Amino acid sequence: MEKENIYKIRHSLSHLLAGAVLSFYPDVKMAIGPAVDNGFYYDFEFSAPISDKDLGKIEQKMRELLKKWSTFDKKEISSDEAKKLFADQPYKLELIEDILKEGAKPTVYTSGDFTDLCAGPHVANTKEIPKDAFKLERIAGAYWRGDEKNKMLTRIYGLAFESKAELDAYLLQQEEAKKRDHRKLGKELKLFTISDLVGAGLPLMQPKGMIIRRAIEDYLWDLHKDKGYDRVWTPHITKKSLYETSGHAAKFGEELFRVKGGDEEFYMKPMNCPHHMQIFCDNQFSYRDMPVRYFEPATVYRYEKAGQLSGLTRVRAITQDDGHLFCRVSQIGDEVSTIVDIIKKFYTTMNMMTGYWVRLSVRGDDKSKYLGTDEVWNKAEDALEKAAKDNELNYKRVEGEAAFYGPKLDFMFKDAIGREWQLATIQCDFNLPERFDLSFVNEKGEKERPVVIHRAISGSLERFMGVMIEHYAGNFPVWLSPVQIKVIPVRENHNDYAKKIVDELKAMNARVEFDDSDEGMGKKIRAGKVNRIPYMLVIGDKEIESGELALEIRDGEKKENISLESLKAKLLKEITERI
Repeated sequence: MEKENIYKIRHSLSHLLAGAVLSFYPDVKMAIGPAVDNGFYYDFEFSAPISDKDLGKIEQKMRELLKKWSTFDKKEISSDEAKKLFADQPYKLELIEDILKEGAKPTVYTSGDFTDLCAGPHVANTKEIPKDAFKLERIAGAYWRGDEKNKMLTRIYGLAFESKAELDAYLLQQEEAKKRDHRKLGKELKLFTISDLVGAGLPLMQPKGMIIRRAIEDYLWDLHKDKGYDRVWTPHITKKSLYETSGHAAKFGEELFRVKGGDEEFYMKPMNCPHHMQIFCDNQFSYRDMPVRYFEPATVYRYEKAGQLSGLTRVRAITQDDGHLFCRVSQIGDEVSTIVDIIKKFYTTMNMMTGYWVRLSVRGDDKSKYLGTDEVWNKAEDALEKAAKDNELNYKRVEGEAAFYGPKLDFMFKDAIGREWQLATIQCDFNLPERFDLSFVNEKGEKERPVVIHRAISGSLERFMGVMIEHYAGNFPVWLSPVQIKVIPVRENHNDYAKKIVDELKAMNARVEFDDSDEGMGKKIRAGKVNRIPYMLVIGDKEIESGELALEIRDGEKKENISLESLKAKLLKEITERI
């Protein structure tokens, strides 16, 4: 089925949902009902609260209406007709006013005895809607027009696919996702903490979580340190004028955190790039120095709305593995190729390269949303598209998704259960060098404007950690595991020998847990599995006498008679090679 057809089905189902709701709640106020990636939703204002328990009867009514409805009949009406038709629907009246301001006429679609204000499109006939491939999913709150200053509405989400098999596969994936939810596992495994006293969207790393975070950060630096990158550091606050020059002050607006210090006003930085421009500015570079490459895993701050915050994947303190390259136009291809190689190696290690694709995000028709001239934008877009082709990336060109200062390559990866995540990004920027008047001296002794390439491999460490927790379901590979091996003496008289094993493993920098508690051995092993520890080493009489060790593996497999030297070699290989 073509993408346009499934969109029509999903959008048509949102009308069916509204019709069903109206039949039970005739005084309901209807807002909007678009199609979304996995289905559809509709926003309502109910006179009394409803819950997920009400979804069954609403879905049943949708199926009844599906048998009665046939076509979606389109009609363009006058403003007076529209206002009369929706006289008791305040949200529709607001939408009608917006349509009139644009100089257009309101359009309605009627199916059965239900009429809605809508631009379409819909299926030609309701027979095109597979009756067993949709399902109402859940209820959530949503501010009218996404503005928290507006009234909170009730949003009913529905799922819709091309077939029952696809719907069932999606529902199975969702069940698996619940088991892998990083907020649940993060709490169980003591990886991070969300504190009401600290504030929403400001997660705290527990010791075990910090081990994972640091391991990811160290790996990222390992991939860059021999590629000509230099580490830099920038402060968390800045004068307002920096972001006025860069354009971020106008762009981010209410997302900026403001800080008062005496009589001075500062911003918490929402981006690192303007700071890196200042570092470049304070040097006298020639063409021989180009490219100049800066690397900084730095925390930035943005006021995300409370309703959008979620564990580690949507936060207000965002640590980007940020990098900025200053180069000549002729060097863009080579620099992007180097970054692509880093991205491929990093995500191969994370087992996420299968099925990846890249979105080439370029400007849309509304040029007022973007900084810079057409000439600059055309040059930047052409440079990135050429780099995508030269590196044989599986890319798609998408209009209107560019950053406000330049086009970008966004890398989309699938996790272990097939969900797609936008993670790495490469952005080409001709605008900030203009705004900060950056230059280097070329071969002719003249000033030449550099190009800036923004790049992030993991995206943000917080979000990437959340994705990794769910990707691995907490069963991290050895190199990422907070505890890599647990040593379990069978009885107290085995403690001394077990402690010697622990000391040898620690000497090779393995992360070891020594469990000499009074609990039974079976309970100790179960605790290790619950905590997703990759290996457990059981020490008893037999092991002491033979010098051979009994190794229990997280997935239940047992490996008997392994020598300490073989175990150390195995651990060392898995840690150093990150396998």
